[in-house]
Amino acid sequence: MTHTVDMQARETQDDARWQAVLKRDRRHDGEFVYGVLTTGVYCRPSCPSRRPRRENARIYASPAEAERDGLRACLRCRPDEAGAGEMVRLCRFIESHANQKLTLAVLAHEAGLSQAHLQRRFRGEIGVSPREYAETCRMRLLQQDLRNGASVTMAAAEAGYGSSSRLHERAAKRLGVTLRAYRDGSPAEQISYAIVPTRLGLLLVAGTNRGVCQVALGDRRGALVDSLRDEYPKAEIVKDSTRVKDWAEAVRQVADGLTGAANVPLDIRATAFQRRVWNFLMTIPRGETRTYSEVACALGRPTASRAVARACATNPVALVVPCHRVIRGDGSLAGYRWGIDRKQSLLDAEKTTA
Repeated sequence: MTHTVDMQARETQDDARWQAVLKRDRRHDGEFVYGVLTTGVYCRPSCPSRRPRRENARIYASPAEAERDGLRACLRCRPDEAGAGEMVRLCRFIESHANQKLTLAVLAHEAGLSQAHLQRRFRGEIGVSPREYAETCRMRLLQQDLRNGASVTMAAAEAGYGSSSRLHERAAKRLGVTLRAYRDGSPAEQISYAIVPTRLGLLLVAGTNRGVCQVALGDRRGALVDSLRDEYPKAEIVKDSTRVKDWAEAVRQVADGLTGAANVPLDIRATAFQRRVWNFLMTIPRGETRTYSEVACALGRPTASRAVARACATNPVALVVPCHRVIRGDGSLAGYRWGIDRKQSLLDAEKTTA
């Protein structure tokens, strides 16, 4: 009898959730997902895709349940962005409105939450406040326009900034150079680089007179240099093995598994949260790993694992900041900018020589 009652309750709940799917009710995003058996895909309730017939759909309490049935995540609504449904959607909203003035009241209305609740949820799951995230998106838009050749005044206007001296002060702190210098590719800045062979392929190490600014792995010299030029489009980039020789050798030893850390000075740009993540990664002992969730908890942001993952993905100095030592909670390697095979090779070498 109890089993029958439980089944009836589950069917009633599923029927209610199906109505939410039909209405594309975003308030239920993160509460459950629905699978489409005919396509093998599972989605958020608010997914804009065409609705399946009821007999071809199944309700799941979580993405993990859907994946156990062999379904894969929808590429449109990204339901596998676990635990951050509302906040991830709000991030996409902020990104698409980066040139507008987004007050906390506007964002709270968009999310359907109180301002205080939104502050707590967003900072907890994303790792920064809504205002800080919006400022990062706006600055990214400004950088893009400057790189495309727009004047400082035009780029600032397109990104929604007023013509104030405070913008120039904030930009100088964030970018490390003035807006005009950034637009011009920091022409007064000389960046030297060297490319050396390692067991993982070719290794590029580049630096200014202040320290290493880029470390990259690859298979083709030209592609590595092109990537460096894309990041610093008008800087004076010089192949100078002598100038960066010691730094390149220190990083090469990490790549070849001879040492666990490269003790080199760094000259990298970062948000406050990125810097916290990268500093923590450099404390992970050789031969050990941490999950994204463990890193988030160590930083006092237990629900910010997605933000930690983004910080790892944007690490500009591979190996020096050992983002390869961060894995998923299920033990899988997750992504790695320089290839999963290289990540596995690094971890294997570190475990055997720790």
